[in-house]
Amino acid sequence: MTTMKNILISGGLASAAMLTTVSANAATIGTFGNTTMKLGGYVKLDALYTNYGDGSYTGLGRDFYVPSTTPVGGSSSSYFDMHARQTRIHLATESKVDGKILKSYIETDFMVTPDGDERISNSYAPRLRHAFISYDKWLFGQTWSTFQNVGSLPETVDFIGNTDAGIFIRQPQIRYTYDAWQFSIENPETTVTQGGARVVTEDNKLPDLVGRYNYKNNDLTLVGAVLLRQLTMDQGGVDDTATGYGISVTGKYMIGKNDIRFGINTGSGMGRYIGLNVANGAVDNGSGGLEAIDSTGIFASYRHHWNDKWRSNFTYSAISIDNNTTLTGTGVTKGTWSARANAFFNWAKNFDLGGEIALANREIESGADGSMTRLQFMAKYAF
Repeated sequence: MTTMKNILISGGLASAAMLTTVSANAATIGTFGNTTMKLGGYVKLDALYTNYGDGSYTGLGRDFYVPSTTPVGGSSSSYFDMHARQTRIHLATESKVDGKILKSYIETDFMVTPDGDERISNSYAPRLRHAFISYDKWLFGQTWSTFQNVGSLPETVDFIGNTDAGIFIRQPQIRYTYDAWQFSIENPETTVTQGGARVVTEDNKLPDLVGRYNYKNNDLTLVGAVLLRQLTMDQGGVDDTATGYGISVTGKYMIGKNDIRFGINTGSGMGRYIGLNVANGAVDNGSGGLEAIDSTGIFASYRHHWNDKWRSNFTYSAISIDNNTTLTGTGVTKGTWSARANAFFNWAKNFDLGGEIALANREIESGADGSMTRLQFMAKYAF
């Protein structure tokens, strides 16, 4: 069993195109005619001790860092949690058809599903992560948005790591790749702030559009991407559309075996694309219309290999949101940031232990803020 590596699924530059993590020698479970099937994934245990400095919280943000869930305005509270919900499994196929490669990929894990409890069995329902087909220059199905550069994600014990500022979204799409260029139409969804609450409208009439360019020069990999989307609401006294857009520049720079990963993501109406929807795409303007919400996020991460067994990562991520408080009120998030440092020990081939300390802060428009301190341990075996 060799170490995990990224295998290019959808075409383009391997270091900057859409990547899906696959075991380098995931077990071949069969060859049927000209089709090969492989099975892979990993098993992971997470143990988390979390202190919220300004309130109590029970929910998804206890399993991994979700910027919008850091409580503000309360007494300090601490929690210990353990789960194996990030464990995942994938099935991949590859065939030769008319001289071209036809691939499919399906992946599931057990994160963010509503089913299950910690009382007796700790059972959790599986969820769909990826399900797509790629043929020649085309991709059809659900996978990482073309607007997201997976190659710039930092290595963290936490589920994501650069969560505040990073583009992180999977969704159905049709994508075309031509050399270093990629273009896609993707599933739309609008989130709106109305009366201080979030409304998911389900009213979109046009797909989201993404254009992307992947650049590589020696040790530097850069990805530039543009998002154009229509924000739509036809309910709750609002019947309007607004234009949203996003601009993303992300990359990775190799320094021997070490690397720096970085990015800036900015735009108006990005909403659910950035920070796990820490801000909505638009706000009800009180006159039956929509006003897009601006936001900007930055992140940087440095990975250092101490020796063949030990490595560490140091990551900072932040987002600033430009709310019109006359419309949103002062209870919405103004900005969040997080910083984390970790160490990984490769105990055996494909088997890592990791520890991480994370500090985070969330400020709302009233000026009040809340903090989070988290110690997290993991054990992970990839196959």
